[in-house]
Amino acid sequence: MKILAIESSCDETAAAVVEDGRRILSSVVASQVEEHKLYGGVVPEIASRRHCEAINGVVKKALEDAGTDLQGIDALAVTYAPGLIGALLVGVNFAKGLSLSTGLPLIPVHHLRSHIASNYLGHPDLEPPFLCLVVSGGHSHIVEVKDYTCMKIIGKTRDDAAGEAFDKAARTMGMPYPGGIHLDKIAESGNPLAFVLPHPKVEGAPYDFSFSGLKTAVINLIHNASQKGETLSAADLSASFRKAVVDSLTGNFLRAAQDLGIRQLVLAGGVSANSLLRRRMEEECRQRGWQCYAPPLSLCGDNGAMVGAQAYYEYLAGNLASTDLNARATMSIE
Repeated sequence: MKILAIESSCDETAAAVVEDGRRILSSVVASQVEEHKLYGGVVPEIASRRHCEAINGVVKKALEDAGTDLQGIDALAVTYAPGLIGALLVGVNFAKGLSLSTGLPLIPVHHLRSHIASNYLGHPDLEPPFLCLVVSGGHSHIVEVKDYTCMKIIGKTRDDAAGEAFDKAARTMGMPYPGGIHLDKIAESGNPLAFVLPHPKVEGAPYDFSFSGLKTAVINLIHNASQKGETLSAADLSASFRKAVVDSLTGNFLRAAQDLGIRQLVLAGGVSANSLLRRRMEEECRQRGWQCYAPPLSLCGDNGAMVGAQAYYEYLAGNLASTDLNARATMSIE
């Protein structure tokens, strides 16, 4: 079964053709990073306009790269929630138009579910049930994946997402957008023990996260040093901050896996590309004899292939959309 999938939840206009939820026939991504870099973050109105300009060409290229046309496609899929509402609407309405004109069934896909599904493309042997840590600029969740379309939130952030904390800390240190990527690279040459930073915990919720206090601690540290005319080592501060975030993520994730008796652990989302997080999880799982999976680096960010992967299983479960499908800025993964 070949699915043409569209993703436009934030600042990447993407489309892909995926076969049977596991094989990528094509994947095209038009990034807006360079434009949003001018503003230090994503500007929703600009993102929506760029999606309008790019989506037709991106979809056409995805079909061409897959060596097919719409007649060779069995179903359409689109991210409809959660995300920037204006950006989502571009993809949703484009997909609805294609569905109406071709008669192809339309599959609505949840953005976080598709991030989890990116692992199916990189690991053909991976099947539910498993426990997944979904970490991105807007989300930090521990999700029990009981089946391809049956999921339960075990823990989540109470304030900032891990990716947001990385980006804001990096911006305060003067790094360009997207800051998390630059912070990760600089941290590789730093001393993670150079600065003592808080490791926030949520009272009564051992699997939940809180990153706002940690983010504020780093920002205050930088501002205080600046006021005194002192210069902090960017590498050491980046390494210390990265360690604190990863300590929190892995600590809660491993605790949840131990308590639930789950031995198959999965990473997903943009922050799953973080080098320390990947190394730490691989080592922790190796020591325990558990299995650890992470998506290929090329599939950690937003892309259409992950949407096509999840869409296949949504289709098998009978989750189809009609012409009244609308975008949703927020929606639980459950």
